[in-house]
Amino acid sequence: MADPNSEPASLNERTRAIFRSIVETYIATGEPVGSRNLSRALPMTLSPASIRNVMSDLEQLGLIYAPHTSAGRLPTQLGLRLFVDGLLELGDLTTDERRQLEAQIKIKRERSIDQALTEATEMISGLSHCAGVVLAEKQISRLKHIEFVPLDTGRALVVLVGEGQTVENRVIAIPPGLPSSALVEAANYMNAHIRGNTIPEARARIEADLTSAKAELDALTQKVVRAGLAEWSGTFDDRKSLIVRGQSNLLKDVHASEDIARIRQLFDDLETKRDLVQLLGLAESADGVRIFIGSENNLFSLSGSSLIVSPFHDDKRKIVGVLGVIGPTRLNYARIIPMVDYTAKLVGRLLT
Repeated sequence: MADPNSEPASLNERTRAIFRSIVETYIATGEPVGSRNLSRALPMTLSPASIRNVMSDLEQLGLIYAPHTSAGRLPTQLGLRLFVDGLLELGDLTTDERRQLEAQIKIKRERSIDQALTEATEMISGLSHCAGVVLAEKQISRLKHIEFVPLDTGRALVVLVGEGQTVENRVIAIPPGLPSSALVEAANYMNAHIRGNTIPEARARIEADLTSAKAELDALTQKVVRAGLAEWSGTFDDRKSLIVRGQSNLLKDVHASEDIARIRQLFDDLETKRDLVQLLGLAESADGVRIFIGSENNLFSLSGSSLIVSPFHDDKRKIVGVLGVIGPTRLNYARIIPMVDYTAKLVGRLLT
């Protein structure tokens, strides 16, 4: 089989036109297209026999396939990747769509960032008719207060309160037999240093004090403080907030039994949040929009779904999350790619 990544330039005009028509028909209808229908749709005059010869060549290249005997042809996953990377002509958002996105994203100061991100997820889901996803840093922007609450031997609950009354809880390990006075001392020390700081700022400041021995704390209390700092760092999943909205959109325009089975599998995939978080994490290193088609990612290999995502940045150009949509492989890529890209930029502005 030929390498499809090398094919766009080598396909002649007639072959590209036929291949493009097959893919565009699939995206629009989900149905296979045959040579007779292609001969009527193409911008050039070609007989069905000539078209069948070209389709045979495209099949040999692994770009299209016949779903069953005597059927028309559908693009393979490799064919979709070729189309998206080399032949897709991106559309643009309409003025009304841009205004709608901008109006929805403009944050009202009484809303939390989490609420705004949830609304952005719902909005892009509605516009794309897919499931919308956002993965972002958990939003305690500025710290107000911390408490250590003893639970049982060797464990305590850390309660972080943000300036917007956002609360996060973590369970930490503490030395067995630690007196409650050590928890109180640790909380008092940290509250004297964290108020008004972001979590990274507070962590850096306290770590510097502990390292330089400026902190007048006994050894056990220092262990509590360090345990709290370690828990703030957290695992990747702990530090990220995943929002998924609009799964019901995936049930629209579903007719065939195999489509229903695929959607059920996709719903199962979306419930596997740890895997989804890890997949979206891969997109955080991207400079712009990333597209995962079908089995290009293990999570959606069975459901045959596509994921289009773009990172968004804070005011320091640090990537703080990703936003995108999940849907069938016959997504309207030309429309959705610029939509995801523009919405991610708007979300980035929201965070500055």
